[in-house]
Amino acid sequence: MNRSPTIKDVASKAQVSFKTVSRVLNGEPHVRESVRDRVLTAANALGYRPNIAARGLTGAPSRLIGLLYDTANYGFVTEAEIGALLRCREAGYHLAIEPVDARDDVGQQIEHILSSLRLDGLILTPPLSDDPTVIATLERLKVRHVRVAPHADRDRSPCVFIDDAEAAFALTGYLLALGHAAIGFVEGPPGHAAAGPRLAGFRRAMDEAGLDPSPDHVVPGDFTFESGILAGRRLLTRDDRPTAIFAANDRMALGVTAAARELGLGIPDAVSVAGFDDTWAARRSWLPLTTVRQPIEEMCATATDMLIAATAGETPEPAARGFDFQVMPRESTAPPKGA
Repeated sequence: MNRSPTIKDVASKAQVSFKTVSRVLNGEPHVRESVRDRVLTAANALGYRPNIAARGLTGAPSRLIGLLYDTANYGFVTEAEIGALLRCREAGYHLAIEPVDARDDVGQQIEHILSSLRLDGLILTPPLSDDPTVIATLERLKVRHVRVAPHADRDRSPCVFIDDAEAAFALTGYLLALGHAAIGFVEGPPGHAAAGPRLAGFRRAMDEAGLDPSPDHVVPGDFTFESGILAGRRLLTRDDRPTAIFAANDRMALGVTAAARELGLGIPDAVSVAGFDDTWAARRSWLPLTTVRQPIEEMCATATDMLIAATAGETPEPAARGFDFQVMPRESTAPPKGA
């Protein structure tokens, strides 16, 4: 055969109708096992590969799900990919992982992705899950989507989340219970929806403990390792340096630990450091990091289940599903000297 085999070639070899071949290849039920085996054997023998664009005309599910992530958020997305990928594999789906730069024209980027892939739906990771342009684009195009860790309009579309403010409150409470009173905080970027609640949780815990953190002990960051280094230098070179630093994500917390080592300050002897998310890097760092465990893998596995169910028409109404967080004490924190 000097051309690519077609569905009709498969039908001829298997001695069935091309509609039967289509049903088998699309994974539809109510096809006899002997017929299914005959069609798959014929397709393999001919080297047949389905044409995605042609399948799009049939309206059949593509069994392909997309996961979008912001190019500046690699730490979170690694965990997200694992959760979504494993669940897709269990359900017989495939996962397309696509980067999006939230600082650029996100609507145009998403339209380009959707024009080149026929997806059954999208999983949105933060900050895309709160981006109004992203959500409006998907709603206009009528694309199914599930949002991971959004903070706004949780009843607008299916989503999975934790209570970031309560989690930050709990971790700050853990540092206070160790005996720390001078606690520094490294903020997340203003445009990221998780940044505000995490700062609010920190401030509430300090307030309920009767403590008013110095304005100079709350410094900006942007969820990157590099901003954690800069924040660490800024806090740890002060005459009134804090005895503990809580960074609003693990990447910044690891940057703080790098700054401490650069300045010759031991962790946790000279300063305790804590983060947020419980990413792989936090667990495998040279000094395992005290942090809040956000169950990212489980959340994204559930988001995948929700999307697959929506594809099958099993979720007529949007659903918001909350997950529990957990404070994970590790070697990067200890009581302050003299406590």
